[in-house]
Amino acid sequence: MKTKAVIILLALLLAPALHAQERTLHLAVGDPARKDKTATLVLDGVTDTRSGEVITPAELPKRLAGVRLLLVGESHTDMDYHRCELRVVQELVRAGRPVFVGLEMYPYTEQRFLDSWVDGQLTEEQFLQTSRWYENWGYNWLYYRDIFLFARDHKLRIFAVNAPRDVVTAVRKKGFKNLTSEEAAHIPTDIDTSSADHRTLFKSFFEGGGDSLHSSMTDAQVDSMLAAQATWDATMAFNSVKVLKEHGGPETLMVVLVGSGHVVYGLGIQRQAARHFDGRIATIVPVTVRDEEGHDVKTVQASYADFIWGLPAQSDPIYPSLGLSTNPVEGEKALKVILVSEKTPAEKAGVQVGDVIVSLDGTPVPDKETLNRLVAGKRWGDEAVLAVKRGGQTKEMRVALRRST
Repeated sequence: MKTKAVIILLALLLAPALHAQERTLHLAVGDPARKDKTATLVLDGVTDTRSGEVITPAELPKRLAGVRLLLVGESHTDMDYHRCELRVVQELVRAGRPVFVGLEMYPYTEQRFLDSWVDGQLTEEQFLQTSRWYENWGYNWLYYRDIFLFARDHKLRIFAVNAPRDVVTAVRKKGFKNLTSEEAAHIPTDIDTSSADHRTLFKSFFEGGGDSLHSSMTDAQVDSMLAAQATWDATMAFNSVKVLKEHGGPETLMVVLVGSGHVVYGLGIQRQAARHFDGRIATIVPVTVRDEEGHDVKTVQASYADFIWGLPAQSDPIYPSLGLSTNPVEGEKALKVILVSEKTPAEKAGVQVGDVIVSLDGTPVPDKETLNRLVAGKRWGDEAVLAVKRGGQTKEMRVALRRST
């Protein structure tokens, strides 16, 4: 896939976590009984979209009686979403429900590190290093820290349910039929990509703004990226159900914490899981009550999720990022910049697509894990010295980590 298509893919993969809500709140897709109805969104209230009732978080366990798989959608860099995730788990534990926690953040091959964490065998720093948090996930650990501490302190088993990233990349690049036997062994054998509703949802992630990314995509690019998305969905569904069957009792509830794009309208993980799992599945997705343009959001399509949780708008993440995306340089221990987002610290400092990152604050940057870890140590208002190679020369730029006004 050419560079332009890779950039489009990056935009899509970020969309479920950052911007999908404004574009997808009122699609007539999903549950036939609710797709033509709306549900009221209430700040700090939890709306049961089947009945229209607005309840408190403490009432959720009663509503979830009999549910075996609960999918909670998140925006990765909005702390309020993570507070909702924690509150859901806390209320279930308080109500006496046996709980497992499933994580999008790790491929299932990293399970041993999560077991060691819950067993108290690792300090925080040891866990972050040995589990390669900043390689496997990359987002600031502090967004998720309270959830991990609660799980450890209450001896809740946590499970990695995702697919290895390189396998998903292989699906996108060459399709299911051309995977090696080793690659194919990491994912289910019957991933469904045939849903017209899912395709409608998927393409909606691109929409918005006159010259949208969607308009520049070919059908083949849409198909390849939809296959990658479905691979994530189906693998997380398969592994979550497998955990329940192998380790859970009849009352155990698996709570999967995952980007909202994998949850909304029941078309991602839920749809893939329901094909082979006869247990009850439910979804909770927080929704901000104000969109990016400052418009109030008062209703959501009732099929969007079983429960919607009204949250305040957040204009910026509480932890800074450079605002760029990178890919490894083939044959080298280096990162090439492939995308610089508008109005970000990187763009303002003069970083360009094609730059090869050399160091940050004098520390060599051979891989994404190193870059993510170094940026995670920064706070808004800090400054970083980024050295890049451009045109055969090394150039240093002072990156001011300041939010856009």
